[in-house]
Amino acid sequence: MQYPKYSIVIPAYNESARIPATLESVVACVRAQGWPAEVIVVNDGSTDSTAQLVRDFAREAPEVRLIENPGNRGKGYSVRSGILQALGEIVMFTDADLSSPMEEAERLFAAIANGADIAIGSRWLESGRQTHRQPLYRQIFGRCFNAVCRMVMRLPFADTQCGFKAFTRAAAQTVFQLQTIERWGFDPEILFISIKRGYKVVEVPVSWGHDERSRMSYLRDGMQMLKELATIRWNALTGHYNKSIKAPFRTGETR
Repeated sequence: MQYPKYSIVIPAYNESARIPATLESVVACVRAQGWPAEVIVVNDGSTDSTAQLVRDFAREAPEVRLIENPGNRGKGYSVRSGILQALGEIVMFTDADLSSPMEEAERLFAAIANGADIAIGSRWLESGRQTHRQPLYRQIFGRCFNAVCRMVMRLPFADTQCGFKAFTRAAAQTVFQLQTIERWGFDPEILFISIKRGYKVVEVPVSWGHDERSRMSYLRDGMQMLKELATIRWNALTGHYNKSIKAPFRTGETR
């Protein structure tokens, strides 16, 4: 069996309004760039027609496949599920709103080709690349949360939360098997695990535009994310992130 070089994971919850356009854009980019790639949409228990729209699209686009979560589990769960079931040698995830255009993935892939195990998109390394800035209150919250991450998690990154990250298959299988946070706060956890396990993480400036339809509540979800930072510290203290990991084999592989 021939496996794709790239896997692109898109978590989706009630995305019927934009998932067709998102898939059109992603598949068009994949074909234009000549990437041997699969596009995995993880439906997170949507109550609208998201799943059916993906199935309909996949009939004409063999690159696309759908994974269904057992109900609404959260973005972190969705990303983990998609990445652990991905077949590519390089796996990445992007938000359904494509805040970073799919073409920017080439910047992540280049970083990995140059020796990185993990490449993470950053909105702040070159802020001039932002095509549509967030409202000021969102910028302030984001910067404050990132400062807390840097202090509590000792994460040396300008932007931990950008939903545009790529991994070698080996790094992805290790990091995401150890991930425990299933909702918004999973990004600091996977970065913390990556550093703890000795992977080379490179931060890459990417173009990015704010989508006004973002569902994140900066009060409710922000408080939850602070609790999740405490969970990460607890996991570290109890040795959870030191566990041995055996990467699962893909269909058709032999031991």
